[in-house]
Amino acid sequence: MARIAIATDAWYPQVNGVVTTLEKTGAELEVLGHEIVYLTPQGYPTISCPTYPSIRVALFPYARLAKTLRAFRPDAVHIATEGPIGQAVRRYCKRRRLGFTSSYHTQFAEYVRMRAPIPIAWSYAYLRWFHGLATYTLVPTRSVQQLLLAHGFKNVVVWSRGVDSDLFRPRPKGFLDAPRPIAMYTGRVAVEKNIEAFLALDLPGSKFVVGDGPDLRDLRERYPAVRFVGWKRGEELASYLAAADVFVFPSRTDTFGLVLLEAMACGVPVAAYPVTGPIDVVVPNQTGFLNEDLRQAALDALKLDGKACTDYARVFSWRRCAEVFASFLSPAAAM
Repeated sequence: MARIAIATDAWYPQVNGVVTTLEKTGAELEVLGHEIVYLTPQGYPTISCPTYPSIRVALFPYARLAKTLRAFRPDAVHIATEGPIGQAVRRYCKRRRLGFTSSYHTQFAEYVRMRAPIPIAWSYAYLRWFHGLATYTLVPTRSVQQLLLAHGFKNVVVWSRGVDSDLFRPRPKGFLDAPRPIAMYTGRVAVEKNIEAFLALDLPGSKFVVGDGPDLRDLRERYPAVRFVGWKRGEELASYLAAADVFVFPSRTDTFGLVLLEAMACGVPVAAYPVTGPIDVVVPNQTGFLNEDLRQAALDALKLDGKACTDYARVFSWRRCAEVFASFLSPAAAM
């Protein structure tokens, strides 16, 4: 079995798909007998990420990370993000000519462009440089694989995702006392999630937003009829999701969307745009509807059978996710 170092700038207390994916994958790898060390911003001086104060990034982490890596002596290194932690571990591997893998979780170029006047081409140039040394760059779907290949990336392979079907399962709808049907969104309340496309929809019944983010205060004031309930975790999150009648996913920039699987595992059909993420995760007319008219997609999804959603989602397991991850690892030996 292998000693595996996983470097990530995204870690607790953040709540997002990257953190969930890395935690669940690591836990399954440990069950399979591997030893895991996470290299994260925890324990380092940090500053707020520009335009996103709830996300903290590490300051000058190289020296301590290098010491940790020398002590751990990993058999394999995986770099999950392109921030200061990822940059420092990439630098360490490059200096010692060590092989490593990387992964691409977020449409970084598009997110940056939404928050700053930086050309998308510049961001993709940085990403090509960052991931160019990796033996493999792991992406969650074939659509993302094709996107990166079109932007000049090399050695891009698909590493899908899983869902905890014991936690995310059908539950009583009575958990929420609100006019039906209930349309729900869970995730970050931020501009890159295009959440206003959901909030502005003219839908019957009630709308719920489960999550937090930099735009929460503003949107709560502008959409008083929507029920913003903040972050929920574990059993409470699963109870909220299962109580919905349709899950509306307005993002146009996600690479996968774990919440799609979680909603479907709860027996809740999905409405989304036909874009990267949903086109790989949702089975049209069976587990959800994809339409540029998001309102129509939501109305159509309300007619679908929840059992078909649950049956489909259960095919995705974190054990299989971990096995695929391990199959692509590159020995941390001199290249």
